[in-house]
Amino acid sequence: MQQSITDKDRKRANFCLNECPGCKKARKDQKGFAFWFVKTIEGGLCPNCIAYEKVYGRKAHEPIA
Repeated sequence: MQQSITDKDRKRANFCLNECPGCKKARKDQKGFAFWFVKTIEGGLCPNCIAYEKVYGRKAHEPIA
């Protein structure tokens, strides 16, 4: 069962994509502390990372093609 995507999810995902310095660096560099940190916490703690995955269908640390 797929969850519906709310406006709140879109706002949080947009923050993760455009404003979160840790996630932006992790997606860009694909290594280092920011990458490890985002990869480790995204699934369980950060609501923005969770919303990013829900909206865009990829983890917050994964590069944007």
